[in-house]
Amino acid sequence: MVSENEGTAAADLAAAVAEVRGRLAWAQERCTTAGIMHGGALMGLADTLGGLCAFLNLPPGAGTATISSSTVFTRAVREGEVSAISRPLHIGRTTIAVQTDLADVAGRRVAQVTQVQAVLGGDRGR
Repeated sequence: MVSENEGTAAADLAAAVAEVRGRLAWAQERCTTAGIMHGGALMGLADTLGGLCAFLNLPPGAGTATISSSTVFTRAVREGEVSAISRPLHIGRTTIAVQTDLADVAGRRVAQVTQVQAVLGGDRGR
């Protein structure tokens, strides 16, 4: 568990091969009009956790690079914090697909991000 640091993307972080969790607190400086958390802040959280999830599933000596990232926003965040969970959908020889679900304090989905990461080098990659 990483302790909370002001200005960091993930306030608390828990990481394992099967799942990476993190949180991002609502703050005025992360908002657009009407106090709504900016989509880029949500995407940044998802990208950070998704990249770590892919990294944890790499073969020895391999690296990774994002091939694609798709975000669906379903609800605005106006207060509290966002919790996110990244899980691998596919761990292959050349790619790793990761899905990140983001929810508000009431547990309602605010966004879902799907990323595909290239496996570069290592025992399974190119």
